[in-house]
Amino acid sequence: MTVTVALAKGELLAGGIALFQRVGIDFSQLLDKSNRLLRVTSPISPDGNRYEALLVRTHDVPVYVEYGQAQLGVAGYDVLREKRARVAQLADLKFGGCRMSVAVKQDSSYTSARDLPPNARIASKFVNCAADYFEGLDLPVEIIPLYGSVELAPLTGMAEAIVDLVATGRTLRENGLVELECIYESTARLVAHPISYRVNRGNLAALVARIRDSAIESSYSSLR
Repeated sequence: MTVTVALAKGELLAGGIALFQRVGIDFSQLLDKSNRLLRVTSPISPDGNRYEALLVRTHDVPVYVEYGQAQLGVAGYDVLREKRARVAQLADLKFGGCRMSVAVKQDSSYTSARDLPPNARIASKFVNCAADYFEGLDLPVEIIPLYGSVELAPLTGMAEAIVDLVATGRTLRENGLVELECIYESTARLVAHPISYRVNRGNLAALVARIRDSAIESSYSSLR
């Protein structure tokens, strides 16, 4: 049996590869900067199955899983929320921690998201997450989709606030912004297509259990 795993380029790649290495699957070839391959096969297997990885853009991980080109994937919770992905979340992998937050200029008079005026302009890469949040507040806003340098929007007067991922908060501080609200916390998640996982559960259940155990063990180790 061949098991295909969708791995995201960028921040989650090293953590995802380390996770699979701990359960006996090696996709480390994807970390070689001279490598241009987008699909690699693990030279080792813990159970006799063939394991291959697809290297895809972060927001494409749930798409490859949802359409069945990958049986498993590693995606941020933020991406799953934004894409409204129809995938099963099998495990919180305990790495890639960040938060989705509302931020404004440091000299703003707003002290909470509820202080923003009706029809305020909100810039974000995460259009659905931003819309869902303000809908939940029953506050009508205009969402401005931006896909780079979102922090510039309040500084230039394009928007009153932004909704974006925050890890350390350094980028916000260096650009004169401050967090108002944390909408939710995000970590990497192991995902699968819900139907195909149920159908192939016997073949994947043991692997998923090992991955869950490894994620928990790694999380405990990092706290010691």
